[in-house]
Amino acid sequence: METKPIYNSDLHFEHQQWNKELAFWKDELKSFQNRLDELVIRWTDHQVLAKLDQFQNHFNIHKNKIDEFKENIHAHELNISKHFEANENAIDRVHFKQHSKFREQIETQRDIYNDLKKRFFKFLSKYM
Repeated sequence: METKPIYNSDLHFEHQQWNKELAFWKDELKSFQNRLDELVIRWTDHQVLAKLDQFQNHFNIHKNKIDEFKENIHAHELNISKHFEANENAIDRVHFKQHSKFREQIETQRDIYNDLKKRFFKFLSKYM
C-alpha cells in the first residue's frame, strides 16, 4: 500500500475551516450571553438562577477553549510557514500525529458544544 504525502496546504485549509468554525462559535456565544442576561433580569427563583450560573460557567469554559484552539492553530500555522520557507511541502509524521490529535480535540469539543447548545435551547424554551 502506497503512503501518500500530507501536504501543508491541506493542513492550512483545515486550519482555515476550524478558524471559521471557532469564530462562529464565539459569535454564537455572544448571542447566548445576551439571552442569559435577559433571563437573569426576569427570574428571581434560585433554582433558575443556579442553572443560569451553570450555563455561564460552561460558556466561559468554551470561550477559553476557543482561545486555546486559536493559539494552537496559530502555532501550527507558524510551523507550516517554516516548512514552506524551507521548500518542504509535505508535513513529517511527528507533526501530522500532532495535527491528528488536535483534530480529535476539535471534534470532541464540537460534540461538547453541540450538547451544550441543545441543553441551553431546551432551557430557553422552558424559561423564556
